[in-house]
Amino acid sequence: MIGTRRHIEKSSPPAGPRSILIIRLSAIGDIVMASGVLPKLRQAYGGARIDWLVQEECAGLLQAAPDLDHVVVWPRRSWEKGLKRGRLAGVLGQARELVGRLRSADYDLVLDLQGLWKSGIWAWLSRGAWRVGLDSREGSGMVMSTVVKSTKGDKRIASEYKTLLESLPLVDAHGYALGLEPNGKDRAFVHRLLASHGVAPGRYFLLCPFTTRPQKHWVDARWVELGEVLYRRFRLPSVLAGGPGDRDKAGWMAGRFSTPVVNLAGRTSLSQGLALVQSAGLVIGVDTGLTHMGVMSPVPAMALFGSTCPYMQVDSDRALVLYDKQPCSPCKRNPTCGGEFKCMQALSVEAVLEGASRLLGAGCP
Repeated sequence: MIGTRRHIEKSSPPAGPRSILIIRLSAIGDIVMASGVLPKLRQAYGGARIDWLVQEECAGLLQAAPDLDHVVVWPRRSWEKGLKRGRLAGVLGQARELVGRLRSADYDLVLDLQGLWKSGIWAWLSRGAWRVGLDSREGSGMVMSTVVKSTKGDKRIASEYKTLLESLPLVDAHGYALGLEPNGKDRAFVHRLLASHGVAPGRYFLLCPFTTRPQKHWVDARWVELGEVLYRRFRLPSVLAGGPGDRDKAGWMAGRFSTPVVNLAGRTSLSQGLALVQSAGLVIGVDTGLTHMGVMSPVPAMALFGSTCPYMQVDSDRALVLYDKQPCSPCKRNPTCGGEFKCMQALSVEAVLEGASRLLGAGCP
């Protein structure tokens, strides 16, 4: 039985772990907010080895984590394709290699920051000596040494990760901040890309309109209107950011601007996207990874929430959250409005402009 294995019978976590595994497999926005655990663990545990297990599509982001020793990639999508093509033996061989790599690191502390069965099973397979699950669900708590429960209704940014850190010996969660930093190569690439469009670092508004669920989107036409009024007010162009799947929508949007706009959707990697965020004069976006990068970076940033509200309290006076709570919000993945998305409709261009003016220290037009 899982619960009788020797390596989960410890009574307390190690006070000074030598080897730490973080498990947060996906999604980009959550990895961005979880990255703040890295500098705190490094501060508390000095020379400990710190690795992160992540799915392949998100691995590039963690290349920008200076306190991370190794990025361990779970090629989940490749395995799924292999299984569909009948390549069971090959997938099993790769799985054995990955499990062997995890076990050879002899982790004495494993932090499952996702709290799902798909993440918990990797914590168990790693044979980590002390396994901590964050809000473990789907039965994953059964393979944890302990489960840390976040405080329901805590609206601090990254509150769940701060709560987990506070449960560990010697760790001070105060001053939690982004654990990602673009390298010089990524910054240089972004600066060249911007220069090719006549845009200088710090002299543009970065608009992040795209995300995976329609109920998190703002009204498309309002992004165009916002970019135009921002240009008339501050004389700075807008830059549209997003992933490869957002290119068509970004092209449609850019085509409706009458003021200067640069469409960079799908033109940057994840780590280059971070450099694009940190070079902006102001970041405005919906509930998506790029927006969270901005809110946790030393640049002015504004998040537009409606069907989701992952945080209301930010740790900086450079960041602002706009959220007009409706009777049905936040509905998260279960909207009841029949596609009207009134929560996002309630956020006006005027309100966003007012917030931008406040962040930039200027009066409203």
